Amino acid sequence: MQRILLISLSCVMSVFFFSSAFADGPLSVDIHGPGQKMVNIILLPPKGIGGSPLPEALARSFENIVKENLGYIPFLHVVPMAELLGGDPSTGVQGREIDYKPMQLARIDLCLTTGWNGNYLEARIFDTFSGRRLVGKAYNDMSEQTLPPAADRFSSAFLEALTGKKGFFDSPIAFVKQEGKTKEIFTILPQGRALKRITRLGGFNLSPAWSQNGEQIVFTHIGKSRHELGVYDGKTKKIRMISKGLGQTVISPVFGPQNRLLVALNRNGATNIYELDSKFNPKRILAESPYIDVSPSFDRTGNLMAFTSGRAGNPHIYLLTVKTGKIRRVTISGKYNTHPCLSPDGRYIAYTHRTANGHRIFLHDLETGREQQLTFGPGNDEYPAFGPDGYFIAFASSRIGEYQLYLTTRHGDKPKKISTGPEPAFAPAWDTSMQ
Repeated sequence: MQRILLISLSCVMSVFFFSSAFADGPLSVDIHGPGQKMVNIILLPPKGIGGSPLPEALARSFENIVKENLGYIPFLHVVPMAELLGGDPSTGVQGREIDYKPMQLARIDLCLTTGWNGNYLEARIFDTFSGRRLVGKAYNDMSEQTLPPAADRFSSAFLEALTGKKGFFDSPIAFVKQEGKTKEIFTILPQGRALKRITRLGGFNLSPAWSQNGEQIVFTHIGKSRHELGVYDGKTKKIRMISKGLGQTVISPVFGPQNRLLVALNRNGATNIYELDSKFNPKRILAESPYIDVSPSFDRTGNLMAFTSGRAGNPHIYLLTVKTGKIRRVTISGKYNTHPCLSPDGRYIAYTHRTANGHRIFLHDLETGREQQLTFGPGNDEYPAFGPDGYFIAFASSRIGEYQLYLTTRHGDKPKKISTGPEPAFAPAWDTSMQ
């Protein structure tokens, strides 16, 4: 049964009231089901607090970043101030200093106020029907360096207040970036900021995956003579390379239950999925067949593992229940289904499905068995990765000629490109530790 989230701004919890037509009842924002009603928000002009002068550059920068962030939320529409008759309806930044009637008449549901006292910032969002505050945050020592993270945290707090989910705006994505003949691991925020290089190893560095606490990134390193397992420590900024006892093939490593490492290894003529012990030695096999078993992906509990297997003659998606060891086939149609990613709540599997027009991202509902095509090209769409909220999905696409990263939602909303630079980018993996 699809879960419907109701937003109550008047109670600062779960239900909006549609300000221009009160009799219509509560406005619902269904981020899990197919229906998403648009919510209108306006950013009121920033003001100095207590008569203090407004730091124009900082105020403009904060507003621009928040506006850009809100543009990633499909059910939010930012109303320009020019569309509000009568101009600015506020004399200050607190609720009692706002005239909500013009915004009610303009069918605007929410308004944002920002107040400045030097480098000190207060940001609030109000429900225009009840006048109640939905979000209120204060930030000290704002500067060109500290302002973007503060704007991201504020945007994340706002999205959490709307949906009960957090982490989108400040949860980085690890991905592979091609540089000449090499491929290296980078991270970036989904808004296309804070690009950070993780590896400088040369060769091919592939299949990044985050630890459950977001402190490590594991990946495959393909050198001149063999595969190695790479483990990046975010605290020390050091990379450990492991190859002893793993064989010549190390594919699609991932962190599983209790933050244990799993990886696809070829140790006996077949590629199967192994769990490693604390010393990185193969401990047990979770998925085994005479064919290829790769690309494990876990839900947040660690009890469900989706993976790709050739045991039916072609690559298809399978689901393992870890506690019982039971495996069932998920995909039936087509002859090429790969790169599964389980949603954190374990309900959905996003995967790559080859169609007559190229590779596309599909979504399988494990509760209902229904499937939905999320992307439509052109080019190829591959490597889906759920965000920490289970709502946004990152993927790689060649729709502009070379692979770049894009964002959509589990509803298949219009993809939005993540700016990672001119070089090809693919294999995104989202840090889901925020939830």
